[in-house]
Amino acid sequence: MFNPDVRNPVGGHVPVAGGLASTGLAYAREMGAETVQVFVANPRGWATPTGNPAQDAQFRAVCATEGIPAYVHAPYLINFGSHTEATVEKSVESLRHSLRRGREIGALGVVVHTGSATGGRPRAEALAQVRRHLLPLLDELTHDHDPQLLLESTAGQGFSLCSRTWDFGPYFEALDSHPKLGVCLDTCHVFAAGHDLAEPGGMKQTLDLLVDTVGEGRLGLIHANDSKDVTGAHKDRHENIGAGHIGEEPFRELFSHPATEGVPLIIETPGGKEGHAADVARLKELRAF
Repeated sequence: MFNPDVRNPVGGHVPVAGGLASTGLAYAREMGAETVQVFVANPRGWATPTGNPAQDAQFRAVCATEGIPAYVHAPYLINFGSHTEATVEKSVESLRHSLRRGREIGALGVVVHTGSATGGRPRAEALAQVRRHLLPLLDELTHDHDPQLLLESTAGQGFSLCSRTWDFGPYFEALDSHPKLGVCLDTCHVFAAGHDLAEPGGMKQTLDLLVDTVGEGRLGLIHANDSKDVTGAHKDRHENIGAGHIGEEPFRELFSHPATEGVPLIIETPGGKEGHAADVARLKELRAF
């Protein structure tokens, strides 16, 4: 699946029901993926299931042998900015689980949404709470093979703590720019938040702003998704590559930016296996030029 000579491995989020390795890696092969992302728990629940040791070992071995970068996406319910104590406590437990499972399967990173300030509280108060509960989890990442924690901004709905590139600044400051901290840039989210990737030079400008905000080497993963809605709509609705309001050209531009060198791309687009395979192939074509 993986060509070690490529600048940016391209792949997708794969289903794992039935087996992390047997189902997930088979799906990845069928879509032509060079990198994969998985859930290790119900993305819309708080359960923290144990893994299948045999499947974990097989998944880890295949990814290592074939040089496939693997990533975990933490559950969507996690919100360290919540005003509800139970939600924060469950967020800690859920993210700790995803980080542990990430290490067990050899994942390079765990993606988590940056959350929102609920209950009408000031942004600064919510970020202070993020620091209290998230920084200790980062400090627990002391094993040689612990994954990086990758912060994914949102489309800017509600009282989002991080949606524009410069919002990563206060978030990183709250977490002391921890060495295990990185960014997962979702192209649909940042476009929906107001960065017009579709305008000439828009992708370059956005990536430049990100580097200016968090520094070089912090971009660990890209979620490559087109958008069903216009820029600034604050709607998280993914579209197939080239079929939305972002279009193909910004993705071609993405591949040439210094900040993306060596950074894998994961698609989270509609269309099932056929649509995913088409999007992976399309990105590979854009990568070639």
